[in-house]
Amino acid sequence: MTLAPQFSGAPDVRREARDKVTGTARYAAEHTPPGCLYAWPVPAAVAAGRVTAVRTTDALAVHGVLTVLTHDNAPRLAEADDPILAVLQDDRVPHHGWPVALVVADTAEAAREGAGNVFVEYERDPHDVTLTEDHPGLYTPEQANGGHPAVRERGDFARAFAAAPVQIDATYRLGPLHNHPMEPHAATARWTDGHLTVHDSSQGSTAVRDSLARAFALDPAHITVVSEHVGGGFGSKGTTRPQAVLAAMAARRTGRPVKMVFPRGQLAEVVGHRAPTVQRVRLGSDLDGALAAVSHEVVTHTSTVKEFVEQAAVPARVMYGSAHSSTVHRVAALDVPSPSWMRAPGEAPGMYALESAMDELASALSLDPVELRLRNDPATEPDSGRPFSSRGLAACLREGARRFGWAGRDPRPAARQEGRLLLGTGVASATYPVLVSPCRATAHAAADGSYRIEVNATDIGTGARTVLARIAAAALDTAAERVDAVIGSSDLPAAPIAGGSSGTASWGWAVHKAATELARRVAAHRGPLPAEGLTVTADTEEESPGDSPYARHAFGAHFAETAVDAVTGEVRVRRLLGVYAAGRILNARTARSQFTGGMVMGIGMALTEGSALDRVFGDFTAKDLAAYHVPACADVPDIQAHWIDEDDRHLNPMGSKGIGEIGIVGTAAAIGNAVRHATGARLRELPLTPDRILPYLL
Repeated sequence: MTLAPQFSGAPDVRREARDKVTGTARYAAEHTPPGCLYAWPVPAAVAAGRVTAVRTTDALAVHGVLTVLTHDNAPRLAEADDPILAVLQDDRVPHHGWPVALVVADTAEAAREGAGNVFVEYERDPHDVTLTEDHPGLYTPEQANGGHPAVRERGDFARAFAAAPVQIDATYRLGPLHNHPMEPHAATARWTDGHLTVHDSSQGSTAVRDSLARAFALDPAHITVVSEHVGGGFGSKGTTRPQAVLAAMAARRTGRPVKMVFPRGQLAEVVGHRAPTVQRVRLGSDLDGALAAVSHEVVTHTSTVKEFVEQAAVPARVMYGSAHSSTVHRVAALDVPSPSWMRAPGEAPGMYALESAMDELASALSLDPVELRLRNDPATEPDSGRPFSSRGLAACLREGARRFGWAGRDPRPAARQEGRLLLGTGVASATYPVLVSPCRATAHAAADGSYRIEVNATDIGTGARTVLARIAAAALDTAAERVDAVIGSSDLPAAPIAGGSSGTASWGWAVHKAATELARRVAAHRGPLPAEGLTVTADTEEESPGDSPYARHAFGAHFAETAVDAVTGEVRVRRLLGVYAAGRILNARTARSQFTGGMVMGIGMALTEGSALDRVFGDFTAKDLAAYHVPACADVPDIQAHWIDEDDRHLNPMGSKGIGEIGIVGTAAAIGNAVRHATGARLRELPLTPDRILPYLL
């Protein structure tokens, strides 16, 4: 594939920046049609069972409450494409927090008060919400998330591991984690002459439209879903969520527009979470550190509503070379909310375990951790044997080590101290697959010399408008300021979701194709353009097949310096540096923002973010941002993101790889490895909170 030569990676300011900081950018809950009503959900208070009665008299007595929807009177839905959308359809309670009623009122305050006055009776069933590595309900699924086979065997791992002179056998644990975007999940729905319009906080309004069409048995042409501005998603808005269905149901029932915003305290149980994992990693190497055997076994949970298996063992299939490999996923269906995508699903938890084990192997060999990784950098993808389209891991490790000052590191653990602070440094690799999906886009040249591109991309804070305008401008050989980018509505040409670090590659390819053809037609046109201008529509169905002869991945290297308080056990990240190989960088400003944002998320994963399920009540113990702690500015004193130039001609016309998630992938492991270097103690469970660290310091 010939790369378009015009991309400069210029640090463009995002186009919607002023709108966001001045408050003129409107989010899903900020659309208030005339006569708009407000809905408030009532969550199930038991972990398993069924609803035997719902008493609504007190709720209906609240001034302003119009109706209460329950499974007895809610509009009937057709079979949904996702079982989590089948809300208020029967009396079953599959987990704590499942919506069992919806109060609709003329103010949000009345709806909330009414919801508090709904009395629900239950028939309780025994429940189980606790995952263990030997849970009797564990089974081996056919696939993990993303369509990956749950089991992959190469060679004879057991024999090779037993024969290896150096062996690592360690188990790592991560509890449930929650997405918690700044903007809660919200939807505003209205019906007009049989046409449903929904403003939804979503990572892909085309997908939401199709889900609603199926649930309400409508032609998709009779539905418009708008997701113009989205205040973060991190995977939790990557599929249709119940707020869109509930708002549409209530609007159909009342005949008026209805707005619904899930309260922050309910999000953990209705919009997905990262499932907990118990991961056993075994590495066998020779005395020089060359890996002969790699095994990664993952135990996780799913819900009884649907199967979702975190693909945490998949990175071990592609990361380092070894002749013998075994990667296995097992899962137990528990009485828990349905897990889903969250911030580099699979790669983030899986690489934490693998990169921690690699650090343990380096210690066992008395070998520099960077050198160990370089010695096991494969020429082809171990799992498939395919050549890499480009593999910049070694360059990232070397450049990161240079920038970080790794050569001056004292390899001895617990060797550096400032007062009561124990200092240490750590490193970890990162990888994330290059994903791309078919997409459609339209490019228009106006008679006044301006241009417009239309594609149903979704900007979840990443600057999609800005980079798509730049891609179109490069193809049109014009200034980006002359290109208007229209996104965020299902009435636009259909596009895949903003997820899997695939947005720019998928949308940009279609935009580039449409703009390139438009440039050809404009050049061939004689005389002034017609008053209506020229328009070209393109799709990439043929150009973006699912299979490629190349293994396509982004890579990165993370370096961290931590200080551990020997008295309190508190861990602080002093420095964090990442270097990435992600193809051609299209916008330096927004790219650096995404890389550093991912690294900050990795700090949270390593040090602050943690949740658990209460064995007795079956609910999450951390339900809001008072209990679920995310990093603040004070937690990130020195963070740097850099990249190397890659000329990869096997990706897309832009030569770009996804950058939205690789920043988080290796960060937690690098921090964990730095804590081990600081203290001499290897902790294998995240987050590294003081209560877990103090016993090793006393």
